[in-house]
Amino acid sequence: MAPSGRKHGGKAGKAAQEHRALPAYDFEERKELSGSEEDAQEGAYLRGEVQNMLERFGADINKALLAKRKRLEMYTKASLKTSNQKIEHVWKMQQDQRLKLNHEFSQQFLNLFQQWDVDLQKAEEQEEKLANVFRQQQKVFQQARIVQSQRLKTIKQLYEHFLKSMEELEKTNENLLVGAQSELRKEMAMLQKKIMMDTQQQEMATVRKSLQSMLF
Repeated sequence: MAPSGRKHGGKAGKAAQEHRALPAYDFEERKELSGSEEDAQEGAYLRGEVQNMLERFGADINKALLAKRKRLEMYTKASLKTSNQKIEHVWKMQQDQRLKLNHEFSQQFLNLFQQWDVDLQKAEEQEEKLANVFRQQQKVFQQARIVQSQRLKTIKQLYEHFLKSMEELEKTNENLLVGAQSELRKEMAMLQKKIMMDTQQQEMATVRKSLQSMLF
């Protein structure tokens, strides 16, 4: 116990050494001065008492330091236990908050992704409907183009037939006109000839009557 006390005593151990040294010096000085055996024995006795007192003082200090160390260890353990409990509580609380936050955001993301899937399906359905409408419109447009092409072909054929008919009609009318003019010329010539013949006959009859009236 004494070595431990001197090791951990610090300033107390140093002071004890100084106290032991001083009486020894004093007693030696007194011995040299007095030279008496009795003084030497008394000095030895005093040194022993001082040394015993210092050893007891060192032992008491060691006991006090040991008690303080035990209390410090107890306080340290209690503080560590409390700190660990607080840290575990804070960690558990943070973990619960993280789990709650993760759950909330996971639920929100899940709802958003589900809505996104629904919107995507609706968009795909609308796209398919538009594609069907486009195909139908394209088919109708193609049919309309075919009908228009047929219409234009029919119109062209009809126009060509009309032009051909007009040409034939003009030729026929021209032929009829030429024939009519020829017939008209013939009839005019015959009428003129008949008129001339009638005129000559009338003139002959008039001359005949005039001759008869002159003769008879």
